[in-house]
Amino acid sequence: MSGTAASVNPATLKADAALMTATETMDGYLLDRRVRYKQFIQGYRTGIEPVLLAASVPAQPGQTVLEAGCGAGAGLLCLTTRCPDIDGVGLEADGATAQLATENFAENGKSGRVRIVHGSIPRIPPTLRALTPGVNGRFHHAMANPPWHPSDHTGAQDARRRLAMTMPEGGWHDWITTLSRWVLPGGSLSLALPASVVDRACEALRDAGFGGIALFPLWPKQGRSSKIVLMRAVQGGKGVFSLLPGLVLHRNEGGYTPQCEAILRDAERLF
Repeated sequence: MSGTAASVNPATLKADAALMTATETMDGYLLDRRVRYKQFIQGYRTGIEPVLLAASVPAQPGQTVLEAGCGAGAGLLCLTTRCPDIDGVGLEADGATAQLATENFAENGKSGRVRIVHGSIPRIPPTLRALTPGVNGRFHHAMANPPWHPSDHTGAQDARRRLAMTMPEGGWHDWITTLSRWVLPGGSLSLALPASVVDRACEALRDAGFGGIALFPLWPKQGRSSKIVLMRAVQGGKGVFSLLPGLVLHRNEGGYTPQCEAILRDAERLF
């Protein structure tokens, strides 16, 4: 549940393919050891963002949730633990990470309810359409922790880190617009974003027909500026923009706040 993130620009995958062969893994846990979670030692490492993101998705029994850029499956593992009567689909660009996510779901007894598709935005494979819950080819909800760096960012040396962290050409507007097309009317799109791109995200969501946008800041400590925010919007929603109180992550004396612990350990839902 801890670690730092990293990534690769899809345009550089061929040149860096040799760097993506490291497959040594480490064992860990999520949600106070209720979820067994394996991830690669080298490359992208899971932080708390997917756990908090999963806590913000308003999924109901019988619904299906899409996660774009699911990594080794932390977000969907947490969501399906909190909401065991839903189905999930994860889209992941790195083939080895997609396979590891599949193994993580099998290890936690969720293979029948969660499937992983090897692909990425904007190059979504046609096979994803067959996994949608109805004939309209869209999902009840979608969630994502999109790449944080622009396409011209030099990025990390590790190729897998750069892939996870570097936005394709077209930027956040095109990325969010592409994902938004997979959400049913009345469904939600939940995002974990750098605070610096909130304006572009709001614009993309409104252009895609979303409303009822809710912004939920994650404060590192009391009195500190928020660098990461959670955002949720409703396809076809008519509600006004809401700025919510947010969540303070850490106590000044160290460790997580009780409110944050309730999410990370007890799988409580956020807003």
